Amino acid sequence: MKKKNKKNVGLDFFGRYLTIWVAICIIVGVAIGQIFPAFPRALSKFEYAKVSIPVAILIWIMIYPMMLKIDFSSIVNATKKPKGLTVTCVTNWLIKPFTMYLIAGFFLKIVFKNLIPSNLASDYLAGAVLLGAAPCTAMVFVWSHLTKGDAAYTVVQVAINDLILLFAFTPIVAFLLGVSDVVVPYDTLFLSVALFVVIPLVGGYLSRKYIIKNKGIEYFENIFLKKFDNITIIGLLLTLIIIFSFQGEVIINNPMHIALIAVPLIIQTVFIFFIAYLWAKVWKLPHNIAAPGAMIGASNFFELAVAVAISLFGLQSGAALATVVGVLVEVPLMLALVKIANKTKHWF
Repeated sequence: MKKKNKKNVGLDFFGRYLTIWVAICIIVGVAIGQIFPAFPRALSKFEYAKVSIPVAILIWIMIYPMMLKIDFSSIVNATKKPKGLTVTCVTNWLIKPFTMYLIAGFFLKIVFKNLIPSNLASDYLAGAVLLGAAPCTAMVFVWSHLTKGDAAYTVVQVAINDLILLFAFTPIVAFLLGVSDVVVPYDTLFLSVALFVVIPLVGGYLSRKYIIKNKGIEYFENIFLKKFDNITIIGLLLTLIIIFSFQGEVIINNPMHIALIAVPLIIQTVFIFFIAYLWAKVWKLPHNIAAPGAMIGASNFFELAVAVAISLFGLQSGAALATVVGVLVEVPLMLALVKIANKTKHWF
């Protein structure tokens, strides 16, 4: 019994200082990229359709424990609760892309007018819009897990957003940026959905079914699931090290512009989170639906945004840099929002 208590205290300590571990992993990742540049170069070879396969595997490891917890009959029931889906879809598609354009345009073209050349500001704005028009597909499962979200409902929310993305992304981006040649890299989109939704969902379903059939529900819930208590956090930290080992050069070469681009992205992320979160509170939705729903819009499908930025504007463009800044600020910022969501659970 004492041993169990000691373990729980350790987990609490680990969770309580998660922000510190994240900061350490970011520093380690940047340092690895600079000291051992062969490491990110080697990993970059394992990429398909702008999706890093090593990062995808780590994200899958993070998502899998959440998928294990889904009673799959509850996915059908989730579709019968339209309020949470309404909050997510309206926030993500009728509000988020347009507020991103307005907030990013205000800061990049007006507030920072004397710090950023006009043509570069337009490029940065384009990258911000690409982020704003692409709600999260993968990492939202991690944020849902950390806020003890309803796993089945989160799957439905993500799936519906992905379906809307197929039809809405191109016209929204074309309208806001005034360009007509927006091409969605469907290989990136479909690969991401397969890796981050379909595979872990099927894996979780088959594992759950097999283990409950052979070991029973009590073993599954009290022993098997507990084996994965820390794996999501460990996967998150390892993912950070890899991501930031890729981006070390960008951070070191563009420190001021990265900081300037980050300002509107951070404000937009917090703004969108609270629109969805407070709307869910007004509608009296449970916290385990409200928190993940707010996280989907607040975080971005950055693989898609980066791929489109490169195809439209080029690898060395300001738009591509802006989408990369979205990657850099997302995890620390989303962890802060996770903390806010957990601290305000009593609101619901």
